[in-house]
Amino acid sequence: MLPEIASSREDRPVIRSPQPPISQAEMHHNEIRQMVANVLLIEDEDFVEPAREDEPAPPEPGLGLATHLVAMFEGKLLRDSESAYEELDRQLREIDHLAVFRETASLPEAEIGESNPHTIMIFKGRLHPQPRPWWPNLLLFIITIFSVLMVGATMAIAEIGETNRQQAEQMANNIVGELWRGWPYAAAILLILGAHELGHYFAARHHKLAVTLPYFIPLPFLSLTLVGTMGAFIQLREPMRNRKVLFDVGAAGPLTGLIFAIPILLIGLAVARLAPIEPNTVYIYEGDSLFYALAKTIAFGRFVPDGQFDVMITSSQLAWAGWTGLLVTALNLIPIGQLDGGHILYALIGERARWLYYPLLLVLGGLALMSGMWLIWVVILLFFGRIYATPLDMITPLDPRRRSLALLTLFIFAVIFVPAPLTQITSPGALEGPRESVYLLPMLVLPALGWLRARFRG
Repeated sequence: MLPEIASSREDRPVIRSPQPPISQAEMHHNEIRQMVANVLLIEDEDFVEPAREDEPAPPEPGLGLATHLVAMFEGKLLRDSESAYEELDRQLREIDHLAVFRETASLPEAEIGESNPHTIMIFKGRLHPQPRPWWPNLLLFIITIFSVLMVGATMAIAEIGETNRQQAEQMANNIVGELWRGWPYAAAILLILGAHELGHYFAARHHKLAVTLPYFIPLPFLSLTLVGTMGAFIQLREPMRNRKVLFDVGAAGPLTGLIFAIPILLIGLAVARLAPIEPNTVYIYEGDSLFYALAKTIAFGRFVPDGQFDVMITSSQLAWAGWTGLLVTALNLIPIGQLDGGHILYALIGERARWLYYPLLLVLGGLALMSGMWLIWVVILLFFGRIYATPLDMITPLDPRRRSLALLTLFIFAVIFVPAPLTQITSPGALEGPRESVYLLPMLVLPALGWLRARFRG
């Protein structure tokens, strides 16, 4: 009988200890990691512990209260940031997550020349805006039509009163029946404001952003305004993807409004009348911008007021609508916070736009010494001017065409800005030639534009 061959260690059956199953959370982390690895060479990662997921997310403007941070990845993008974000966002949308792209802090001087690392933050939860009813927009628009017709009719009646005071008084007592006389001003100002807001609206829809219809703000109290409206606005209901989208939406409004405001002003000035300046008379002076001063010089062959004559801008409803449209556009282009100018500047230079907040407030505070209107704006901007619309992707820069257009838009702001609108002055000394204040803001803005142009060329 042959002895049984003893089995070696290698021949013995291997008994493996059971591996714990992969948790659902780990599977989820792996899924997110793989998505990010498709666009980022991951050098470091940090997943938020499940116990902390109920904590508020780091402050990311516009993400909404329902989002919270899931993970952070650092590394270098494998492709251009715009296409990388589009690819990652497409995948994250399927699991109701959202990505935020940021540049990591600058590298030390010794490493200058290498590209800065990038940070991708993943948030759970996306905004899903629901449709809003349209009837409030329509109601506000109808009330605004009434209020601007009131302003236009009052201007028309005042013009009639220059030659027939009794007839003007009769019309004023039946102002509702005479509203039709204000249609030139109403149509012109609503065209300018409507074009401005629809420029924002269609730019937002072009980039597939959820946005409301325009809300017009009526101001029917003639004792408080010579305009009849406080303008209009639309509300973006989700954050913008990158700085290109931020610029397009921010600049589309004022540039579209100017397409109508400039010809309306020039046509209005062509039919406005000059009137002699009475000595020792108190005037409400509408105020000059560089562009408005040039427009008057073109229309009348000389600058007015010249100490003897001034244009009676309210004698032409179109001229008043054009001047008002330019004023509203300039106010929107102030490069602070949520204003259109704030969007444009932030899209151009990013977080450095915040550095200009207090200097610009100081400039507006100085202008308040010439026109009390600026005091109201300073107060408003103190409360609402610090918030900037931060895009989800802050890595993608503006392309050269958009940078040039951004600088052009800020230049337009400099030449249409009115440093001292609607000031009360006494003739004749204060109405001799352009007021020095018209040159103040361009002297401050144009050097800044030159620096920005040189910065981006370099």
